[in-house]
Amino acid sequence: MSRSIVRQSKFRHVFGQGVKAEQGYDDIRVSKVTWDSNFCAVNPKFLAVIVESSGGGAFLVLPLSKVSRVDKNYPLVNGHSGPVLDIDWCPHNDNILASGSEDCSAMVWQIPDQSLSRPLSEPIVVLEGHSKRVGIVSWHPTARNILLTAGSDNLIIIWNVGTGEPLVSMEDHPDLIYNVSWNYNGSLFCTTCKDRRLRVCDPRKREVVAERLAPHEGVRPMRAIFTKDGNIFTTGFTRMSQRELGLWDPTNFEEPIALLELDTSNGVLLPYYDPDANMVYLCGKGDSSIRYFEITEEPPYVHYLSTFSSKEPQRGMGFMPKRGVDVSKCEIARLYKLHDKKCEPITMTVPRKSDLFQDDLYPDTAGPDPALEPEEWMEGRDEDPILVSMRQGYVPPKSRELKVARKNVLDSRPSTRRSMSTCDANSLPPQVLERLLEELQNLKSTVLSQEKRICDLENKLSQYTNGTA
Repeated sequence: MSRSIVRQSKFRHVFGQGVKAEQGYDDIRVSKVTWDSNFCAVNPKFLAVIVESSGGGAFLVLPLSKVSRVDKNYPLVNGHSGPVLDIDWCPHNDNILASGSEDCSAMVWQIPDQSLSRPLSEPIVVLEGHSKRVGIVSWHPTARNILLTAGSDNLIIIWNVGTGEPLVSMEDHPDLIYNVSWNYNGSLFCTTCKDRRLRVCDPRKREVVAERLAPHEGVRPMRAIFTKDGNIFTTGFTRMSQRELGLWDPTNFEEPIALLELDTSNGVLLPYYDPDANMVYLCGKGDSSIRYFEITEEPPYVHYLSTFSSKEPQRGMGFMPKRGVDVSKCEIARLYKLHDKKCEPITMTVPRKSDLFQDDLYPDTAGPDPALEPEEWMEGRDEDPILVSMRQGYVPPKSRELKVARKNVLDSRPSTRRSMSTCDANSLPPQVLERLLEELQNLKSTVLSQEKRICDLENKLSQYTNGTA
C-alpha cells in the first residue's frame, strides 16, 4: 500500500485574513491611470497611495495608525504637473519617498512624522533627465541615496539623490521597459521589456551581462524579480494567453528551473518577494485573489502553498517590509490591497500555539541602515544588507532629514596653475620679467580706458531716459 509523502515546510499552513472594516482606510480615490504599477507603497510608518487629482498628479500619505475614513480634504503630496505613475519608499529612511510621473520627472519627498497639515508641493530634489514619462522608480537595496528611474524613452538612469546628479545612464532597451528589480546586494538588476526579452544588467559596467528572448511565449507584459540566491522569478503569458510563472538561473538561460501554468486571465501578475521566507505572493490586477508560493532547492522548486480570496477585485497592492510585521501574532507578511475607494490590509499568518518569539519564522532581516555610501558603490564595492533582529519587534526611528548637496560646477574645474606672482622672481631671466611687467601695465591701462568709456555711455543713457538730453 503506497503512502503519499507530504512535503515538510513551516509555511505550508500560512493563511491570509483581511482586517476588520474599522482597521482599513476608507474614502480613498485610487488613481484610474492605465499603467501597470502598484499604485501603493508602504513601510513601518506610512501608507502612500496614488490618487485621482485635478490639475496634475498627486498621492496620499497616511500614518499607518490613521485608519478608518479619510477626510476628503486631507492634504495631498501634489508637486507633479502630470499623473503620478509609480512611488517607492526609501529602504534606509522611512520618511523619504520617490515618485515618477507623466511630467517626465522623478521627485524625492521628505514626509514629516506627524500627519500632513497642508498640501506638500515642494520636493527636496527634482530629478530631470528623461524625455518621456517616468514609469518606474526603485531604490538601491544597500547603498545610501541611490535611486533608479526608468522612462518611456527606454532609458534607465541611476541617480545620487544626495547630490541630485545622474551617475549611470543605460540605453540598452529598444522598447518600453515593463519592470526593474535589483538583486539582493544591488550589484545587478533585471528588466523585462516590450521586445519580450529578459535582461540582467550590470549598472557600473553599463552593460547587459545576460539576456533571454521570450521566457514566456505570449506577447503580453512580463514581470521579473531577483530571488535572494540570485535566481530570477518571472510571470508572463503562454502563447494561448494562459498566465504562467517561471524560475530561471541567469548564468544559464537555456532552460528554466521551473515553469508552471496557472490560469486564463487578462491581468498582469505582480510578484512580491519575501527574501527571509523565500516566498512569492502573486497579485493580478483585476483579480480578487492572492496566490502564494514557496521557492526551495528541491523539485519542483516553486511550491504552491495556498490562495487568499475575497469578493472585491484589486486595483493595486502594497507590500510591507518584514520589519513592519507583527511578530507577536506570527505574522510573516502584510499586503495592502487597493479597492476603488479604499485600502484593505491583509495579514499572512503562520498558525502557532505558543506566544513566544518564533526564531524559525523570523531570521534577522534587512534593517534601515545602508551598508554602502554612493561613492563606495560606484567604485565597485558590494555588500549585503545590514541585518537587524526581530526578537523585540521593530520600532521605526524618528525622522532623519535628507540633505541634498548640489555639486558646485566650480568644484569640478581643473586645478589652476600657479600664478607668476607666487613663483620665485629670482628664477626668471630679467628680460622675461620686464616683458611681463610691461604687459601687465598695458592691460591695466586698457581696463581703465574701457571703464571710463562705460561710465560715459551710462551717463549719456541716463540723460536720454530722463529727457535731459
